[in-house]
Amino acid sequence: MTEPDPLSVAVELERLRGTMEAGFARVDGSLALLVQRSDQTDRQLADHESRLDSLERSRWPLASLTALAAVAAVIITAWQTAR
Repeated sequence: MTEPDPLSVAVELERLRGTMEAGFARVDGSLALLVQRSDQTDRQLADHESRLDSLERSRWPLASLTALAAVAAVIITAWQTAR
């Protein structure tokens, strides 16, 4: 078996190194994109949670107002029938 030429081995190793660097750069870019999307999703989720909380807080008076209107209607009806 013949000994490989040290220069050709060095050239192949350099080519392999370049390929590995390009692959790692592509993976790093993909990971950065995934992190960015995850951050956007977290912000959207927090925004939705705050909007839902504000809707839930503002909703409770509606049931109370409806009950008060119903009680007022019953009282007015009873007063009119009693007259």
